[in-house]
Amino acid sequence: MERLLRQETESLDFTDHQPAYMSDKANGEMLLIGANFASAASGYYNATEILYVSQKVVFISVCTFKYSFIYLFLQNALSLSQQLENYKEYKNKLAAITGKSNASSIISNRIHLISSGSSDFLQNYYMNPLLFTSYTPNMFSDILIESYDNFIQNLYELGARRVGVTTLPPLGCLPAAITAFGHGSNQCVGRLNNNAISFNNKLNHRSQRLKRRFSKLKLVVLDIYSPLYTIITKPDENGFAEVRRACCGTGLLETSILCNQQSIGTCSNASQ
Repeated sequence: MERLLRQETESLDFTDHQPAYMSDKANGEMLLIGANFASAASGYYNATEILYVSQKVVFISVCTFKYSFIYLFLQNALSLSQQLENYKEYKNKLAAITGKSNASSIISNRIHLISSGSSDFLQNYYMNPLLFTSYTPNMFSDILIESYDNFIQNLYELGARRVGVTTLPPLGCLPAAITAFGHGSNQCVGRLNNNAISFNNKLNHRSQRLKRRFSKLKLVVLDIYSPLYTIITKPDENGFAEVRRACCGTGLLETSILCNQQSIGTCSNASQ
């Protein structure tokens, strides 16, 4: 991922990738190349990040057909609304450096990338009985789309004009999803993929509506579902040897702080 990120930044003539806004690097002239406001484990649904805001270690037991898991979370995830507040703060800092007029020009010409939604389903909806007993996947998708719509409008009001948003990936093909919801199978979980496809269709439709509503908005939906699904279902043709297991721990469930270079079981052939 780091290699891919650097390749993308180089292709856009950046000397380095944008610093995390909450990091020490995001200050002074470094702000001129942009900033990363994303917060892992947050989502369009503002309640998603609540599972990840505790300063303490939180254990959540999840029972499935065949497995019982204990999830360990130790994060301070920021909601999408808080990320937007940070963006407003960033805009003010930019104005202090370049002047208000120049800052507005920079914002309007800058590319804004949004990637969200996976945590809403995998780490909240499918595991939260308060949600999956109250809403169908279709109903929950509608809630997320309304949040997305509101977020784009807020960005537009703050001066953003060039926006790219990623679709959901094939959720049912992620190792953790297969382990938790595959009932012992090693195959992608079809219903989860179908939910992702349904959400992506709604995302495309709503994005078209937003572009019609805001004539100066250049909004592009970036399809990551199709290429990832192709890689997963045809690994040999795409230069991969392993697509069922992740590259750390057991490879079946670990994410976030449990998945790093020091983790037990981290593989040495990550490129495969």
